[in-house]
Amino acid sequence: MAEQRERFRVAWVDTDTGGRIHFTAAFRWAEVTETSLYRRLGLLRGEQADFPRRHVEAEYLRVLVFDDEVEVRLWVDQVGTASVTYRWEISKDGERAIEGRHTVVRVGPDGRPRALDDHVRTLLEG
Repeated sequence: MAEQRERFRVAWVDTDTGGRIHFTAAFRWAEVTETSLYRRLGLLRGEQADFPRRHVEAEYLRVLVFDDEVEVRLWVDQVGTASVTYRWEISKDGERAIEGRHTVVRVGPDGRPRALDDHVRTLLEG
């Protein structure tokens, strides 16, 4: 299955008033990593690129704070008829801090689910 890794540094905008990352930061980092995967696979533009979220979840295992350097590892977990489920983990110094997953659904111009093309499926199944 296809996989992508990206590195980030926790910015002020990523933190809450307690100085810890705001829960939404993990989802932004996962989405940026997903976008990098699409770019690498040539799926960033055109009619193949419309994948709104259907489900998102995360478990926070370790505190991350301002200026921490983290690595996001995202990989394809499952490819359905019109959907893709990604799993991801965010680590600091080799220790997992956050585990998550999200499912996206390919939609057509009418906003309804549309089957993945064989070419897209092959790229994602890697």
